[in-house]
Amino acid sequence: MDMMFAAVLIASALVLAAGFTTLLAFRVGAPLLLIFLCLGLLVGEDGLGIAFNDPPLAFFVGSLALAVILFDSGFGTNISSLRTAAAPALTLATMGVLLTAGLVGAGAHLVFGMPWLESFLIGAIISSTDAAAVFFLLRVGGINIRERARATLEIESGSNDPMAIFLTVAIIELLLQKPGSTNLLLNFVLQMGLGLAIGLLGGFVIVKAINSVRLEPGLYPILVLAGSLAVFGATGVVGGSGFLAVYVAGIYAGNRPMIMKLALRRFQDGLTWFAQISMFLLLGLLATPSQFPAVAIPAIGLALFLTFVARPLAVWLCLLPFRFKPDETAFISWVGLRGAVSILLAILPLAQGLPNGQYFFNVTFIVVITSLVLQGWTIRPLAKRLGLVVPPSLGPLEKIELELPGGAHHELVVYRVATDSPVAKGAKVPRWARPSLVVRDGHSTSYQFSGKLRAGDQVYLFVSPRYIRLIDRLFASPATIREDDADFFGDFVVDPGKTLEDLGKSYQIERYGEKPETEIATFIEQRLGGVADVGDRIACGSVELVVRELNADGSIKSVGVALSSAKTMSARIPLFLNARELGAWVRRRMKAKER
Repeated sequence: MDMMFAAVLIASALVLAAGFTTLLAFRVGAPLLLIFLCLGLLVGEDGLGIAFNDPPLAFFVGSLALAVILFDSGFGTNISSLRTAAAPALTLATMGVLLTAGLVGAGAHLVFGMPWLESFLIGAIISSTDAAAVFFLLRVGGINIRERARATLEIESGSNDPMAIFLTVAIIELLLQKPGSTNLLLNFVLQMGLGLAIGLLGGFVIVKAINSVRLEPGLYPILVLAGSLAVFGATGVVGGSGFLAVYVAGIYAGNRPMIMKLALRRFQDGLTWFAQISMFLLLGLLATPSQFPAVAIPAIGLALFLTFVARPLAVWLCLLPFRFKPDETAFISWVGLRGAVSILLAILPLAQGLPNGQYFFNVTFIVVITSLVLQGWTIRPLAKRLGLVVPPSLGPLEKIELELPGGAHHELVVYRVATDSPVAKGAKVPRWARPSLVVRDGHSTSYQFSGKLRAGDQVYLFVSPRYIRLIDRLFASPATIREDDADFFGDFVVDPGKTLEDLGKSYQIERYGEKPETEIATFIEQRLGGVADVGDRIACGSVELVVRELNADGSIKSVGVALSSAKTMSARIPLFLNARELGAWVRRRMKAKER
């Protein structure tokens, strides 16, 4: 009994300490997951002396935590982002993982001198990016990068774990010479197929069940959590990929109308934090830092090879057909953080009793720490350096969203009118937003009789969730204009409905390679493959056209013109170019030699 109380006290103290360290992490810009991992090391066997040596339990708890994180990741993935980035992200999640595992395996063979199969096992263990690390750095860290790059990274990190797990398990079975271990292709198709099918079915069942019953509000999040874990467990029982299934179920459920959806998001947000903290603390406790020095130098060398050679090369080869800009490809290759998934996979050789199991675990742990330190601390400055951080389109905004009981189609949103916002200057709130109540100086009145809205007023509106972003613009203060906004959005603004001929006359562009009567918006969309995003840049003669703003339907609303792009374009080297740009570069070089 005393041991139970002591265990509860220690566990709660660790979670509290991890929670409060986020204050320090946000202040100094440290990767949160590195803080959690180091806290586990600090109190472990070589630190304060808490001994924990149960790899199967760590794998079990870590797998449950990862399932929770992946469901929440899928739940927060918008279907429009999926359409934009599904092809490149899934290519990275399959071929990218395979290429990375092969390259890292070759590097491990040279660095450690291990047999090829064991070297490829190390490559498989650290071949996937970590969903927890990527989602937290991009979402919680508040790095607002261009949509296509962000969506590609998030979908890749959420969907590449099954491939890494499959490779790791397959190589372990080959090393142990288990029966059936040679049917790799059939096993892969079976696992991925079952994971996708059961994930879609599970997501459908979760949504249908939640929308069909009327229960106490506090029960809905519990049912969704239980349903997601049931999808994870059922898929694993029949031989499928539970991690893929729970991620797909999250995507399906998150993009369907559901009762209590706002409450579900808040519950899952807190639960995901708890899963992150628990998983990284437990993995930190499992490690023995006194064993690290023996493998530190070669492991760090392998981590640097992964970061600067294997991951960039694999990403570049996978993204060649998809018209990513060099700066986007460079950023995607850099945000290849390793984290809890790699450490969890490194537990498998230990649990299976492989001779070098502890060695694999220690190498993986050092690679993960190196990745979090090197990449986690530099993502924000690199994104700014590459021009991928989108300047905010809105200034300060205060609002509260409240879901209406029994209704999944409208929400009650409360806005505080910001100083200098459009409504404070006389702009009208659309009738379809159904404004109903205004609270001013502690007194409430109906919107119809409130007169002109003033700064500080609280306005209650009934609005469909899909229109909330449009209403945000009316109640927010103007965005602060920074000096580098012009570098990002261009020097001047043009109407996207104008033609290329009009553009040529205004900015003395002699050659733009398209029909003069083509509209600017059409020209940009054609060059981008049909989908535009804020911040996309397209060369047009001696200038670049920059997408500044989109309409609600995704069409281009505003375009900027960057006049200083010619030198930048000509100074590019053939690094991370896509297939089209690489071909153009080769043709320019051949013409230059002919001259």
